[in-house]
Amino acid sequence: MSRWSPQPAPDEQDGLILFDGVCVFCSRWVRFVIRRDRERRFRFLPIQSERGRALAARFGIDPDAPETNAVVWGGRIFFKSDAALVVLEQLPETAPLAILRRLPRGLRNPAYDLIARNRYRIFGRTDQCMVPSVEDRARFVS
Repeated sequence: MSRWSPQPAPDEQDGLILFDGVCVFCSRWVRFVIRRDRERRFRFLPIQSERGRALAARFGIDPDAPETNAVVWGGRIFFKSDAALVVLEQLPETAPLAILRRLPRGLRNPAYDLIARNRYRIFGRTDQCMVPSVEDRARFVS
């Protein structure tokens, strides 16, 4: 079993997305999900928050140098490409992309890792976590 294989997370609420709040690419991902999540199933937790740091550490993510985002779904926490595909599977517009989960992680995660390693250089980084709009603020966990 890989370090980044899904793990049980029965005490966490489904739909919680842990993300790097100072990463421009990660913040765009959150906005992408918000725009398409008509049923408002997902909530967002920046890794830089106290609760985000604790959740990251609990599941083996270095909160000071995160290598992955994560999502809780079905009582399990998913990482890397699994996390992105689990989210996409729940959004009507992107659900067909979930077929990519049939590919082995060993093929999917290297592409994920390449983007993750270079995300600040390619997309940028901010000094503070993204500030959600007033209408979306309730979807952010602190």
